[in-house]
Order: sequence, then C-alpha cells, then structure tokens
Amino acid sequence: MPRHYLLDENKNPYEVSLEEGLKVYEDMSMKIVQQDRLDNGVFVSTVFLGLDHSWSDSLNHEPVLFETMIFEGPYDQYQVRYTTYNNALNGHKQALELVKKSKKE
Repeated sequence: MPRHYLLDENKNPYEVSLEEGLKVYEDMSMKIVQQDRLDNGVFVSTVFLGLDHSWSDSLNHEPVLFETMIFEGPYDQYQVRYTTYNNALNGHKQALELVKKSKKE
C-alpha cells in the first residue's frame, strides 16, 4: 500500500494516513519547493509529492518524496526525484544550471 507524507516545520517528512495526506492537494503552497520560469520560456519546477514514489514494499527505505522537472526547451520532461528537501533544493539549482548552460551553447 502506498505511503503518504506531510512535511513538518523543518521540512522533514512524516508518515500520515491517506486522508491526512490529501491536505497536500488542498494547499498547493505545501507542494511547491521552488519554481522558476526563465526568460526563454523554460519552466523548472521542484515539488513535494506527498506520496512515496520509490514504490518499495520495504519499510526500511527512505521515501522518494520530491521531484524536479523541466518543461520546454532542450531538456523538456527532464525529471529527477529525491528523498530529502535539501537534496530537492540542490537538484533544482542543478536543473537551473543545466538550462542556463544550454542557452549559452
């Protein structure tokens, strides 16, 4: 069965029931980690998924709860997932650098 999560005040995930996990869809600000629209129309979005995307049955794994995607441009549909908020922030920065680097080439 899928595992659902919310983030505490320090951005650490904690497991919740399905009903509690639906809160993440009621308040979109809970989902958005960082989003940037560049002047070339490329959109880089990093979000909290609220649902463990590792799809592992093991209870001894870190849940995959964050995702960065790039929309438009040469890296359209680029996607990376993360287990921690800080890794997601770093991944967002790396995605931005990737897009900006491609503009210079």
